[in-house]
Amino acid sequence: QVQLVESGGGLVQAGGSLRLSCAASGRTFSTYAMGWFRQAAGKERAFVAVIGWNGISTYYRDSVKGRFTISRDNAKNTVYLQMNSLKPEDTAVYYCAASRIALATSSNGYDYWGQGTQVTVSS
Repeated sequence: QVQLVESGGGLVQAGGSLRLSCAASGRTFSTYAMGWFRQAAGKERAFVAVIGWNGISTYYRDSVKGRFTISRDNAKNTVYLQMNSLKPEDTAVYYCAASRIALATSSNGYDYWGQGTQVTVSS
């Protein structure tokens, strides 16, 4: 069982930055790939980024490549999403999730989810 708690969301102007954190409980965190998803109002939840269990392999959706960076600290049971050059279209609730599948990009591949944190980017 893994419990996930996101933090770091908020309101930011376009072009600004935010760093999301996701703290995990349990001693098996380092065995899971960790992903970030987002859900904008009226839209389906969408993949954003994923990082492998050892922090080496990463994968991003095209629209965030070069702007977002996913990282993890297994000693702290935490995964991060650094978001730079934010755009209004990045506005969404952001969720972190844990998967036993390496670099899964579908929400169906994730076993545990956090409650989400709101990110709002104003123009």
